[in-house]
Amino acid sequence: MNITGISLNHKTAPIEVREALHLNREEIADFIPRLREAFLEEGFVISTCNRTEIFGFLKNDSIDLNPIISALINFKPVEGIKPEHFKKYFSCGALRHIYNVASGIDSLVIGDSQILGQVKESFELAEEMNFTGSLIKKFFDSAIRVGKRAIRETGIGEGAVSISYAAVQVVDKIFANLSKKSALIIGAGETGELAAIHLKDKGVGKIAIANRTIERAEKLAEKLHSEIVPFQFLKEQLHNFDIIISATSAPNTIISRQDIAAAVKKRKGSPLCIVDIAMPRDIDPEVKNIDNVFYNDIDSLKIIVDQNMQRRVNQIPEVEKIIMEEMVSFIGWYNTLEVIPTIKSVRDFFESIRTDELEKIKHKISDEDYAKLDDMTRRMIGRILHNPTIKLRSLAESGTNYQDTANYSLILKELFDIDNKNKDNNSKD
Repeated sequence: MNITGISLNHKTAPIEVREALHLNREEIADFIPRLREAFLEEGFVISTCNRTEIFGFLKNDSIDLNPIISALINFKPVEGIKPEHFKKYFSCGALRHIYNVASGIDSLVIGDSQILGQVKESFELAEEMNFTGSLIKKFFDSAIRVGKRAIRETGIGEGAVSISYAAVQVVDKIFANLSKKSALIIGAGETGELAAIHLKDKGVGKIAIANRTIERAEKLAEKLHSEIVPFQFLKEQLHNFDIIISATSAPNTIISRQDIAAAVKKRKGSPLCIVDIAMPRDIDPEVKNIDNVFYNDIDSLKIIVDQNMQRRVNQIPEVEKIIMEEMVSFIGWYNTLEVIPTIKSVRDFFESIRTDELEKIKHKISDEDYAKLDDMTRRMIGRILHNPTIKLRSLAESGTNYQDTANYSLILKELFDIDNKNKDNNSKD
């Protein structure tokens, strides 16, 4: 099975190299024709923030993948990139690696929920570029099945493993119905934006954004269809929100214990959930001692993240079982590509003998007797070939060694001298 691949990822190269080598959709579309012309019959290219990989079926039997690496480096020169930043995969190793990627166990964040979609997109682009044949399509189906089974049958994707998502999970546990709650996000940077997106996905009733730079607040508010709280009026508006998530880059606290105490008083006992995911902290941690205030900071959230990550790591053996099942299934299918033509050749060989012998007596017996002999000999050949056919197919489907299957087919052909018989028949034609 001559599927091979190269991978530059978070395990093999620093982030600067990974970022610089990232290929966008247009670049991949430009690069695929070069791969098809020189190296691969069919294949695909995956490029995300943490990996750039090329996999496919080689045009020849060469096991030297350095020319593909050189072609990629020449296509997109990157300062500091070296051949040793790439890992090479062959045959079953290539198959296993893509299954690991699709299932999320090879991701920087174990169980990454985005990677399966990114794998799908890479296959879809390859198909658009006519870079896929029956082998890659079958491989695609099995890889996607691995990813879906991992999500459905294991806990590899469960639990928050980012601080932003952990913050929202804490909020979700405090309030039974988020659709009736309002949230204030302080800070429109990446962390605050992620928290706001997660809250919106959870169905929170209202979101407002506060940021020192009004332009950034407006940009995020427009993206989320949310409101804006002018930063200079922030403290006066705190009581209007059930949830406060703060994630600024301020060097000191921006909200004091007194600010929160005043807001709680105006809320007349209604619970207030505060999650401070800034470093250093934005909100005085003493607010946790105020009645009806539920407070979490980055340290308490990190405990949740670490626990969830460990649960995901513990699920890896279960995912690996799925991967092994799908590998055996795919390799079994691949092996049948060799035996099916052999089985047909053997059946054709026996059928030619049967028809030749019947032809010799066709004019010596009645039509009725000829029909009986035709039926009897057809059933006889079927019974003779039934067990060898079933056994050969079973060996192919259950085996993991393509060469063994090829050897079985070769022995069968040599046993009946099938290839030479076919040559003789062709020469007669």
